[in-house]
Amino acid sequence: MKINLRPEGPKSARQVVRDAAEKLEQAGVPEPTASAEVLLSELLGVGRCEIALYEEPLTEEQATLYEDWISRRLKREPVQRILGYAYFRNLRLDLNSATLIPRPDTESVVDLALERIDLRGGSCRVLDIGTGSGAIAISIAQERPACEVHATDVSDDALEIARKNAKRNGATVHFHRADVASGLQSLGGTVDLLVSNPPYVDELSAERRLAPEVREWDPPAALYSGADEYAFFRRIFAETPPLLADGADVVLEIGDNQAEGVLDLGKRAGFVPLDTRADLAGTPRAVLLRRER
Repeated sequence: MKINLRPEGPKSARQVVRDAAEKLEQAGVPEPTASAEVLLSELLGVGRCEIALYEEPLTEEQATLYEDWISRRLKREPVQRILGYAYFRNLRLDLNSATLIPRPDTESVVDLALERIDLRGGSCRVLDIGTGSGAIAISIAQERPACEVHATDVSDDALEIARKNAKRNGATVHFHRADVASGLQSLGGTVDLLVSNPPYVDELSAERRLAPEVREWDPPAALYSGADEYAFFRRIFAETPPLLADGADVVLEIGDNQAEGVLDLGKRAGFVPLDTRADLAGTPRAVLLRRER
């Protein structure tokens, strides 16, 4: 659906964003004002707070592109997909069809990982399984540069974008094409911190649990665990012990109501449950375990 935000000629940025937010709200799009403002601020290269003071009318080219972006948002395409990039902590990360959109929930995973690194003196060997855009691995490498950070993915397309993101953000990360622990023999017994945001949504509940922005736009291979929501957690606990040093920390992102189940799986596989960490909304989002031989 193509929309026209200029029925009466050129409008100021403030007017255009107000009209766009109204159309998004009428269509039931979540956070309509934020969507309209973020898209316009990125288009104009100004902060969201500056839009209200931006009185110059949009150029014909700017207005046409913004109309296209708002039309895409009306179809529930996420803002980050429209832009082709997302912000996460201190990073700007390019995205493609093989990568999840990094979300604020995952910051709790990074924060917990950084705490464990600091307890080790700020330097250790880190392995991020299923790196996607590289959000976790690049954040750790950037914020704790003394660490040796490795990251894996099964998707060549994801690894390509992650490598570009690491270079753009000035972080050193060693990337590997691997399925969980396969092909990582060179790291055997040396990983001090394992971190992962694995697929943890079972496909049967996707329609009920996920918003269209996630269900229709995130890559299924990075999102869905199959019929068993714990499938990838089972694989991590079963396949990674040969990679881990004695006393290694394991930090995993989890789905809603999965903390107890994941910690129990880890305990039965020989890991010691240590902690659960909530995200910004107060929902348990990360678990911490330790591997002891």
